[in-house]
Amino acid sequence: MSVFSSARLLGKTVLITGASAGIGAATAILFAKAGSNVILCARRADQLKSVADACAAAHKEAGVQAGGKFAAVTLDVADKQQVATLFDRVPADLREVDVLVNNAGFVLGVDKIGEISDADYEAMFQVNVFGLISVTQLLVPRFKAKNAGHVINLGSVAGREAYVGGGIYCATKHAVRSFTGTLLRELVNTNIRVTEIQPGMVETEFSIVRFRGDTSAASKVYDGLQPLVAEDIAEEIVWAAARPPHVNLAEVYVLPVNQASPTISYRGGK
Repeated sequence: MSVFSSARLLGKTVLITGASAGIGAATAILFAKAGSNVILCARRADQLKSVADACAAAHKEAGVQAGGKFAAVTLDVADKQQVATLFDRVPADLREVDVLVNNAGFVLGVDKIGEISDADYEAMFQVNVFGLISVTQLLVPRFKAKNAGHVINLGSVAGREAYVGGGIYCATKHAVRSFTGTLLRELVNTNIRVTEIQPGMVETEFSIVRFRGDTSAASKVYDGLQPLVAEDIAEEIVWAAARPPHVNLAEVYVLPVNQASPTISYRGGK
């Protein structure tokens, strides 16, 4: 059954962080095609509005008879007060969330340990770890109250294996993997599902942000191979959400065909 037409997603409400671009935006649009409602959260209000418009267009084109409600809510997951008051800014008819996608996250630099600025490592932990935890803690009690829900966290190959120049990013994604594993175990006596999506190389804004806007340096990351794109990961996220209620895809580890680990890849030409 196509993820675009799965009856299991019709009318469901999905909250996505980091939804203004990349994987978050692609995921929002794919859920819209599947007939879900989507709450799009990110810091960039203008881009959020554009993604919400794209969701509406995708939903209309798909012709599904459910969902179709899209709310763009400005949110900095690193701001605890903004997270705590999130539902004050969500339309009343979208406050019953069924799926949480913790996608917000980023990486800065390739500096080695001992050379990393305080500002860089603090920023990465604030968003990648503390922000994810804050949003999860907001939603889990709601899921427990109805004994249903799905937490989908965006991990990384970097959460499975460390690499040189990734000391802080790898640490944050290892934290996400551990946190997700704990949540899975703590909710084993409920009907709440917990999933971690662990992508390898995905060509989005990720490397551009890492190299602080240097597009030339960013493009070299993918030289000689075909990386994943945002839509590839969106399909895995929506596929996980569309499984039968008794099926939980606990981990989805997805790589380009020519990547085997953070440091092992074949660059023989695209």
